[in-house]
Amino acid sequence: MKKTVESVTQGHPDKVCDQIADAIVDEYLRRDKQARVDINVLGSHGMMMIGGEVTSTADFDLGALAKHVYAEIGYKDDVEVFVNIDAQSAEMKHVHNGVTDNAVVNGFATSETRELLPRAVVYAHNLARRLDDLRKTDPAFSWLKPDGKIQLTMDGGHVCAVTVLASHQVSIDEKDVKTALLERLLVPILGEDGVAMYINPIGTFIDAGFKADSGASGRKMTVDTYGGLIPHGDKSISGKDPSRVDRAAAYMARYVARYLVEQGLAHSAMVSLVYSMGRAEPVHIQATGMGGKMPGRVGFGLQAGDLTQLLKKTFDFRPEAIAERLNLFQPVYRATATYGHFGRAGFPWEESLVV
Repeated sequence: MKKTVESVTQGHPDKVCDQIADAIVDEYLRRDKQARVDINVLGSHGMMMIGGEVTSTADFDLGALAKHVYAEIGYKDDVEVFVNIDAQSAEMKHVHNGVTDNAVVNGFATSETRELLPRAVVYAHNLARRLDDLRKTDPAFSWLKPDGKIQLTMDGGHVCAVTVLASHQVSIDEKDVKTALLERLLVPILGEDGVAMYINPIGTFIDAGFKADSGASGRKMTVDTYGGLIPHGDKSISGKDPSRVDRAAAYMARYVARYLVEQGLAHSAMVSLVYSMGRAEPVHIQATGMGGKMPGRVGFGLQAGDLTQLLKKTFDFRPEAIAERLNLFQPVYRATATYGHFGRAGFPWEESLVV
């Protein structure tokens, strides 16, 4: 069965917006651990718009921070930034014990890779990260621009096709772009045998970023999570403080799915959490697993009902409890906004769990 996923570089327009949104969340948390932040960022053709709701004692220049992040990513053009932030509504302020919105989130883990992610997702993120690294650290690739994208298809356990979109300066020949990326990006990671490789298949990619396209935070949900290989709800993660169930529950679902796999209860596990506005506890919890090492059920693992009951007895899924357990009120979120929120060391939801 073929599986296709994608990843994008730091300079992809949507990911620029995600990084700015999460840099703003981080700055609020540095200044005010009790900050409540829910913002969105839009970028398009020389401008950016930052909008949303914030309740905080912190005060800083959001526009200046946005420009700083934009430049750090690698863009040299100037952008005009508009900020339209208002306080959280009075009704939301009074919700102390329940969530402030409905949410459906899923977490997943698999023993397929050491990252406990599907192999296709790991490959795609590794290629996107490598493309960024070549641009930032290798003088021979100074012609690369920040905007880029990877699409990768696996058939069974093998990569069968990959497409690379890599923006570049006008000064380099199209053929040289393809040769350099084939030799230094694709072949070292994927090898040469049996892989159809396409690099900038429609030609040059000179106009890139906000000069060529619009971007918005929250639009790369499959890149942020599991490559579209499992179901997901309609809630994005970036731009939200960790009291928001969209963010906290997404991390907890992953954390618990990792636990099921690391304990050998399943070779792959999916944890689904459903929250209803005004209630702290999820209204529905479900865990499903494949494989595992349970006597009498070799090859089948625990039944779904068994896994679900185990989670209900073991874990507290209230957002406040999640944030405390995973120490989420730390300014770590800009780093999550590229190459996926999962599968990398350094985040508490990616640590091995001891119950």
